[in-house]
Amino acid sequence: MSKTVLVTGGAGFIGSHTVEGLIAEGLYDVRVLDNFATGHRHNIAPLAGSIELFEGDIRDMETVEEAVKGVDAVIHLAALPSVPRSVKAPVTSNDVNAGGTLKLLSAAHRAGVSRVILASSSSVYGANPVLPKSEDMLPAPVSPYAASKLAAEHYIGVFARTYGMDTLSIRYFNVFGPRQDPHSQYSGVVAKFMLDALHGDTCTVYGDGTQSRDFTYVDNVVAANLSALVANGLHGQAVNVACGAASTVNDLVEAISTALGSVVKTQYVESRSADVPHSQADIERAARLLDYSPRIAFQEGIRRTLAWYRDPANTR
Repeated sequence: MSKTVLVTGGAGFIGSHTVEGLIAEGLYDVRVLDNFATGHRHNIAPLAGSIELFEGDIRDMETVEEAVKGVDAVIHLAALPSVPRSVKAPVTSNDVNAGGTLKLLSAAHRAGVSRVILASSSSVYGANPVLPKSEDMLPAPVSPYAASKLAAEHYIGVFARTYGMDTLSIRYFNVFGPRQDPHSQYSGVVAKFMLDALHGDTCTVYGDGTQSRDFTYVDNVVAANLSALVANGLHGQAVNVACGAASTVNDLVEAISTALGSVVKTQYVESRSADVPHSQADIERAARLLDYSPRIAFQEGIRRTLAWYRDPANTR
């Protein structure tokens, strides 16, 4: 008998790729909960015949209770992303990311859901200069977004310890790939730079471009999400998912230039508040717990992503 998996935020960038991965496995009945605030209907339109869609907000308990009925596991991706957005609207960020997670966990527990996987963020590590970032490091968030994700992680741990639920927080590191929205003012740097480069526009670099990130192609994250559904020994811990290698923003510009076949124009402006200077993941725990290893390296991910953005139909 197939297990039923609910993907919250399933119409989003990572969510829609995760839904695709679940369907491709052929082992799951897939349910999606999304309010389409940051996700897009066109992301899941080709999957409409293979999913059950619940339209609603994770802050609405009645909606969440309906969505988790008969569900075996939840991959919880619904969130209000972006550090800059959270700086402008910290209360809303907390209501969605922390409060919404608590409502989901509470409803899932009452419905008998056995497993919840949370999409967390490398931002919980803050500006600690130690690299690579290990899960044993003390979190030190420097933005409301990071604080809200850390609060959600704590709830994930509580529901494992208090209610015996199998839970896990996966700390994603700078995920990029096809379907990442380049038009939003809060979109990821890879999506923004690619669209600017393809249009011949100038890419805006905040700071001097030496800040580094563990840029992670979306297929790597999907593989980790699917592994978490069947992994043993989940008891509320956190685990990093990334490539385990850091690239600077200047490296990103160079990689896009190489894939594009022409030099990307750049301009350098003042750094933004709450931005973390450097980030790189220790992925040993993911290897042990999830049998995880990155399938797609940074350069190959850039090549694949740029190929997708080259199609005008994908960036309308």
